[in-house]
Amino acid sequence: MARALSTTYSGGSTLHPHTHASHQLLFAASGAMTVTGDRTTWMIPPGRAVLIPAGVLHSIRMWGDVAMRSLYFPPGAEAPGRPEGLQLRTGLQPRTVFDACRVISVSALLRELILRVAELAALDSRDEADARLMGVLMDELAIAHIEPLLLPLPSDARALAAASDVLANPGADAMTDDVAKRSGLSTRTLERLFRAETGMTFGLWRQKARLLESVRILAEGKSVTDAALEAGYSSVSAYIAAFKQTFGCTPGVMANP
Repeated sequence: MARALSTTYSGGSTLHPHTHASHQLLFAASGAMTVTGDRTTWMIPPGRAVLIPAGVLHSIRMWGDVAMRSLYFPPGAEAPGRPEGLQLRTGLQPRTVFDACRVISVSALLRELILRVAELAALDSRDEADARLMGVLMDELAIAHIEPLLLPLPSDARALAAASDVLANPGADAMTDDVAKRSGLSTRTLERLFRAETGMTFGLWRQKARLLESVRILAEGKSVTDAALEAGYSSVSAYIAAFKQTFGCTPGVMANP
């Protein structure tokens, strides 16, 4: 019905692109991660988890020492339990848990459920206690808040080269014309491709890349000022305003959920 794996990785460790036959819930009890796959990159700071459907190719980069807890669910086990009751109690509309990759907030209850399943190593649907635990876990996953901690990647090879150029050093102050030229594009074509393939202008895409980089910096324990400066912002107040507009909270809240 479900199985779990507990592993620890040092900062800088990388898991190369791979897939799983099962759906995966990936949670770091400590540290932070960047998960890349399905033409998207996700930042997973403390207090969040990523849901990865079966068969999705993805890679993982660790930031700081990561105590990883992975829960695996067979396809078909993703439907939330008692959806009508959930909606009445919470006012939230339950969804199919593993219909897409997403970053979710991990409540205090959900954290303890994840750690409990990791401690048990597996849940057996034939055991009544395990079945009840699985039901509560799936209920919590179904209503967990989705975090906007993702950055879509273009599929065009030239636009992807431009995206990789930015992601290699998000805080760099390179002109759009220079990024386009290095990628074999005109500025106009670069903008057109990013709008068509990411739904964002190149400027907004690069701003979000910088903000996600700052989330990583915050996750490593650095100050808001450090995060702003290293992400390429000369004004801390401008950084905080952009962060709040993009993520709906201040940097301090993101760093200390």
